[in-house]
Amino acid sequence: MPHASNIVHCEGPDSPHAFDMVALQPRNGALDARCPKCRGHGCWNAEIDLVSFRCRRAICDRCNGAGWVETGNDPVALPDIELGPDGKPGWTVRYVPKEDAPEIGPGPSLAVKNP
Repeated sequence: MPHASNIVHCEGPDSPHAFDMVALQPRNGALDARCPKCRGHGCWNAEIDLVSFRCRRAICDRCNGAGWVETGNDPVALPDIELGPDGKPGWTVRYVPKEDAPEIGPGPSLAVKNP
């Protein structure tokens, strides 16, 4: 049986319901300031049902979902994959200078409106 729904599509972090039910990310001590794009949330709702509060979220490409950014000259940590001694890939953290850190896109959105 279908339930009532009121689905809202958010165009970005400036949309009215973009941060409904999205908690602020805790500061882990390594980063300096809240991300100016996601305002410390790390993600926002790309689509949200205002009745059931089910949602699809978009990860912030400015802070890579951390909610916080580096403002000084400290190296920036980026997730990466490298081969281990046994030849199998594994997750690792790569540190690069702030100037060399690429702006990583979140990939294709799963909450794209169908044309």
